[in-house]
Amino acid sequence: MANRACARHILVKTRDQAERLKMRLKLGNDFGKLAKKYSLCPSGKRQGDLGEFRRGEMVKPFDDVVFKKPLHEVHGPIKTKFGWHLIETIYRK
Repeated sequence: MANRACARHILVKTRDQAERLKMRLKLGNDFGKLAKKYSLCPSGKRQGDLGEFRRGEMVKPFDDVVFKKPLHEVHGPIKTKFGWHLIETIYRK
């Protein structure tokens, strides 16, 4: 079982905004550019890159997506206490 992962995300205030951004991604918009422009998380400056982290370091709904859902797909909107996330897991090890 993987204990570490690398992921990127876009964090916004509303589900509606997350849905609109997800649609833009499906139309071919660049994840990193959207993260830089819209994400409320400081990681937005790094195109949403959260780097590598351990299982359990993130809030449970976020952790569940990163460690259980398929790689290289955008998942969400996912609700946490921080807002609504679009999450893409880059790798797990």
